[in-house]
Amino acid sequence: MANKKQKENIEKFSFEEAIKELTNIVAQVEQGQIPLQDSLQQYEKGMALIKHCRTILQKAEKRIEKISEPEGKTQKSTESE
Repeated sequence: MANKKQKENIEKFSFEEAIKELTNIVAQVEQGQIPLQDSLQQYEKGMALIKHCRTILQKAEKRIEKISEPEGKTQKSTESE
């Protein structure tokens, strides 16, 4: 797994920064620019980046859903449950 320091650094990335880093990793691995052990570490980092991007996208989706809801709909759906 990605070490704790690396995970903390990834969590600071914006979505765009994470995608750029992920693109760089993919390019290096595909071109065979790094040894196998390093490519495994890069794979782990890439998976952490993907997880981070998914989290950002899920938060954005929830925010969009909240913004898009007609006023009062949230209150009605909770009252009917």
